[in-house]
Order: sequence, then C-alpha cells, then structure tokens
Amino acid sequence: MKNRRIVTLSVFLPICAAVALFTLFAQAQQPAVAGKAKADTKGKTGGTPKGINWPSPELPNGPIAFDTGLERGLHLVVTKGLVQPFSMAFLPNGDILITERPGRLRIVHNGVLQPAPITGMPPIQATGLTGLMDIALHPRFAENSLIYFSYNKPATDNSPGGLTLGRGRWNGTSITNFLDLFTAGIGGGGSRILFGRDGMVYISLSAGGDPPSTASMTSQDPGSLQGKVLRLKDDGTVPPDNPFVNRPGARPEVFTIGHRNPLGLALNPVTGDIWECEDGPNGGDEVNILAAGKNYGWPIVSHGRIYSGPNVSINPYKEGMEPPVVYWMPAIAVSGLTFYSGDRYPNWKNNLFVGGMREGEVPRSGHMERLDFNGDWEELHREGVLRDLQQRVRDIRQGPDGLLYVLTAEDQGALLRIDPAPTK
Repeated sequence: MKNRRIVTLSVFLPICAAVALFTLFAQAQQPAVAGKAKADTKGKTGGTPKGINWPSPELPNGPIAFDTGLERGLHLVVTKGLVQPFSMAFLPNGDILITERPGRLRIVHNGVLQPAPITGMPPIQATGLTGLMDIALHPRFAENSLIYFSYNKPATDNSPGGLTLGRGRWNGTSITNFLDLFTAGIGGGGSRILFGRDGMVYISLSAGGDPPSTASMTSQDPGSLQGKVLRLKDDGTVPPDNPFVNRPGARPEVFTIGHRNPLGLALNPVTGDIWECEDGPNGGDEVNILAAGKNYGWPIVSHGRIYSGPNVSINPYKEGMEPPVVYWMPAIAVSGLTFYSGDRYPNWKNNLFVGGMREGEVPRSGHMERLDFNGDWEELHREGVLRDLQQRVRDIRQGPDGLLYVLTAEDQGALLRIDPAPTK
C-alpha cells in the first residue's frame, strides 16, 4: 500500500466519464468480444437486450480522498493485484487472507499483496460463478488454528462434488490437513459462512432458476438444499436442535428456507441475530433477519421483477413468510454485508454496510450502501458510498484495527481500506 499522492473522487470521476464515453464509442464501432465482461452480463428472455458490455475503469493507486454524509475527510488505501476476490479474514498478526473465486488463497502482509498464492488448498471447480468463496476463522482460532472455507468441489467417481464446507489448519505460511466437512452434492453460484454466537456454522446455498421455472421452487422444498441457509456443528455434523430434524422429507441440515441467492451473512453486534442479504433478479434484493425454521418467500413472494420485466409476485407479502428488513427496487446486486461496531468512524456505530455490484442491471454502478436503524431495527436512512469509483463491491469486513475493508469483484480486483479523517 505505497502512497504516492492523494486522488480525490471529484477529480477522478470526470476522467472516468471521458474514458467511458470514448470506450462506448469504440465499442460501437466494432463487434463485442465474447466473454469480455461476463460478470456484468445476464441473459434475458422475451427479446429483451442483454446487458451492456462496459468494464469498470481502472482504480487509481491512491490514496483516494472522499466524503460521506456523516463521515468526512476519509481516504481509501488501495492494494491491487487480486483477481475476482470474494472474501477475507484477518489473522492475529494483522495479515489478511483473501479468497479469489478462480481458486486461489492470497495473503496481504504489512499492507503488501504477496505474489505467490497460499499452498494447501484442495482442487476447486471454478466455472461460471462457482469457485472458492467464503473464509472464516474458527472462534477458537488462537487455540486450534482452524480456518473454514466454502468452495465448489469438482465431481469425482467417489463424490458428486458441489458446494462444500471445508477446513484446514494454518501453520503460519500455508494450509495443512485440509478436510471436507460437508458436501451438498449440488452446485452453488455463491455462498457465505458464519459462526453464530451458539458456536454453530451457518452456510448459505443459492437456488436454481427463476419463476416460472420448476427449478425455482426448490427454495420452498425443505428436502432440497437449494435456496437454504444450513446450520452445522463445527465438525460438519447436524445439531440435534435444528428446526427440520426428524421432519419427514426434510434435510436435517436446513435452518431457513425460501432464499434465492444469499450472498451475505453478518452477526448483529447488539442483538446477536444473524442478518442475511440475497440477490433478487432485476429487483427485489433483500436483507433478512434469520430465525430457525422460517420461510423467506422466494419465489412465492418478492418485491422484484424477473429479468424480462414482469413482477415476480403482485403481492410481496404472504402469511407464513417473513418480510425483509430492507429491500431494493431496482436491485443493486447485493454481495457481502457487515455491521460496524468500532469507534474509528464515530458516526457509523452499529450501521449496516452492504456491497452492491451493479444497480438496475447497469454496469459501472457498483458501490457500497450504509444503512442505519431505530431502536427496533427499522430502517431510517440509506446512503450510497464509493459510487464514483464505478467498481463492483463483493465484500465488506471490519478489521481488528477497527477499520472497514472492501473487496472489488473485478478481474483487476483490489482491497480497499477506509482510513478515517486524522484527529485534530
């Protein structure tokens, strides 16, 4: 994180706009390159055009000065060199482990991304939206050095593969003794893991298809793992008090049902509740508070629209299904969320931060959103942050230093550290 000169977003934005106009003109003069911006293009139906091919601009080296509504004089410290980073975990010595979706585990030491990936990871299937995803330290990491991962395991003659919860032991330089704890047997286009205050591991799995497809209804089937959040012991076995244990036709690992694409899990530092965010299609992104055995509605009810335009449901509420705490229309493609519990940004105490990869299906619209709440955890305000960078935000975490760290979901991805204004 070598700092040369400070770039302000007010200066950076006009430059990006000029480059963007030139890029659009150039693209209009020649055929699109297949797969150029795959992450920003989703197929449509009903003759609707596909998404615009418009890759995000390159980030300046930083530091980048910016202001927000409540916190002023902030700076971004930029660490480049990552490829589609998905998640991060902070080691006791201050190093940061970062997963890259193509299947690599990287480390940032003393603010510098080390060139060689960490060894000891298993074979990982990284096609489409699958790959290496979340990372979490065991609550007793200081004693056992265990690190947990969610990843897509390749199918073999002995295993169907699919979304897998695994763990390995950190020896200071590499992962050793890697062990698969639970394999779902189905693919997963995104997954998060979280240790709750009960010591259990919560892991999310995405659903397949959108309505009116039959595949989308798997979210409502407790006998399927698609569109679910699971609850497991730290050894991958099923806790006996899970809500669907001993229920005929249901998987005992299931904790909640009715999710579409859960891409964020966070612990509320005040209540201890687990909050989850999930992607809708073209609208209907949600933040939910998870509770054992509850149904969160997908695809029966939603505030969103499917990609070709029609509403998912005319009525977004139904008895027996939990309404979201927050929703977006149009979608911002939520991914990653965290509560801020530190004191480095005094005006952000207990605020929720949510990553967004693009808004309203428009590229270069990724950003981070800050939300605050009243005493009953009802939304009061939301504020878009880092919009001018035009980067897809994949994950947000609070470090042990009390600072917020952000990962951009780009082929030229970066780790961003938000430094507060200097104290007077």
